[in-house]
Amino acid sequence: MSVEKNYTVEIIRYNIPENEHRNFETAYAEAGKQLQASKYCLGYEVIHGIEEPNHYIVTIHWTSKDEHMSGFRSSPEFMPFFNLVKPFYNNIEEMKHYDLTGNKWKR
Repeated sequence: MSVEKNYTVEIIRYNIPENEHRNFETAYAEAGKQLQASKYCLGYEVIHGIEEPNHYIVTIHWTSKDEHMSGFRSSPEFMPFFNLVKPFYNNIEEMKHYDLTGNKWKR
């Protein structure tokens, strides 16, 4: 199995109360502009739980873990991004980096 691109995926799992769903989604829509402007971010996605509607998962594809931690976090895009998502920081259940295995399929 070969991995098509060497990058890191950050997974952030949130538990957001129902009365904050709209604010959370709006914050990430705005924060996403900073991710799009970053040379270290290759893409992101925000998904919303069906069975557990207070759960959201954000996946961010970074050029590498080191470039996320050192590059993005010291870039001009970081503080505007962080200020938008900071109100939801205490709602994070998991925030970790993962490497791709190359084992996947899409239709």
